Amino acid sequence: MEKQKKLNDLLEKIHGKMIISCQAVPGEPLYVEEESIMYLMARAAKQAGSPAIRTSSIRDVVAIKKETGLPVIGLVKVQYEGYESYITPTMKEVDDLVAAGSDVVALDCTMRRRGDGRTINEFVAEIRSKYPELILMADISTYEEGMNAVKCGVDIVGTTMSGYTAYSPKTDGPDYELMRRLARDAGVPVIGEGKIHDPAQAAEALRTGIWAIVVGGAITRPLEIARRFMDAIQTV
Repeated sequence: MEKQKKLNDLLEKIHGKMIISCQAVPGEPLYVEEESIMYLMARAAKQAGSPAIRTSSIRDVVAIKKETGLPVIGLVKVQYEGYESYITPTMKEVDDLVAAGSDVVALDCTMRRRGDGRTINEFVAEIRSKYPELILMADISTYEEGMNAVKCGVDIVGTTMSGYTAYSPKTDGPDYELMRRLARDAGVPVIGEGKIHDPAQAAEALRTGIWAIVVGGAITRPLEIARRFMDAIQTV
């Protein structure tokens, strides 16, 4: 009952809204080795009206929760040998995110190869056994992966990985069709995420019937934003 109340409260907060993703990983301009500065991006996101924050790394989860008091969708990006997935790929990352106070844990629920030889279904079952009260968000790239994640018992499905797996559609913009199909069939809240570059695309994504959207790079990654402008003026 406690989990259901937390889930209901979260879903009410984010319904029809835009969650802002505030992330910086090593090698990006806003990644600072000495300390997290993503809490400043999260501060701006909160002032703009974001009802929750999505972020990567344990230190950013902690810093952003302290700064904003908003629900945090936490994940850890790490590349292990033998794993094609890199978003919260093992139980170590799940353990760390739970300890850091993540309100939701996001993980790669694509059907790609896992270094431990297990299926994503087996991994989610292990998480559910260890943390039955944990709210899980499945990052997927296709309709089939989304429906499989629902069978696994996740609470939220996100279209995060569409276009980022070898077998999903490669487009410059959001995968509206995937959003529409999952919103119709999944039976759990669907969050539209991935390649939402401007306000018009954000509004169009919400019109597909999904529960909420996540926008990150178009707002919180200055190098990506600058490159998009630079690319556009090359044709002038």
